[in-house]
Amino acid sequence: MQIYRALLIGNGEEVTARLLKSLARQAGYILAADGGADKALRANVTPHGVIGDLDSVSARTKELLQHNILHVLTQENTDLEKALLWLIQHKFTHITLVGFVGDRWDFSVGNLLVLAKYAKKLNLCVAGNNWRIYPLVRSAKFDCKKNKRVSIIPLKTCKNVTLTGLKYPLKNERLTAGITRTLSNQTTSTQFSVSFTHGSLLVYQET
Repeated sequence: MQIYRALLIGNGEEVTARLLKSLARQAGYILAADGGADKALRANVTPHGVIGDLDSVSARTKELLQHNILHVLTQENTDLEKALLWLIQHKFTHITLVGFVGDRWDFSVGNLLVLAKYAKKLNLCVAGNNWRIYPLVRSAKFDCKKNKRVSIIPLKTCKNVTLTGLKYPLKNERLTAGITRTLSNQTTSTQFSVSFTHGSLLVYQET
């Protein structure tokens, strides 16, 4: 399957301009959700599209990017979901998100739960300064540096969970939502893996 990568910029936690520019260079398309367009321009990153109800983006940015605004009729979902649905419709497969967690924790938790719902259709990575969060519904491998923190957070009951490349490995374990023994693990090599046969979870990785 061909990979189509997009960067989605939200209006939450600030990331460094260096990180944002680096992620933008890796993406084939840059989409800003509402006020995320202001954050993009402050980092000298110009989004190809701006989506949302446009209630938090500045008038100046709307003027500068007036030809990049994507008009969505429905107002019954969040700007994040509008953006994800648009990206799915346009055949994107791998989405990196910045600015969707860390500013307000009610929105942060809500956004992570939304992303878990879309993880069946998209490969998703939430990026911040020195960390990444991956919503997973299937097994995955991750490149990493040694001696970095990794936490596994089950959202639903996960069956046959096996962890390799970590200080505290698991083999065919059952993890339920609310369990804490898979928090604050540690990488032991330059790659680790998380495999399971059922459920959904978040992988938190420090970079």
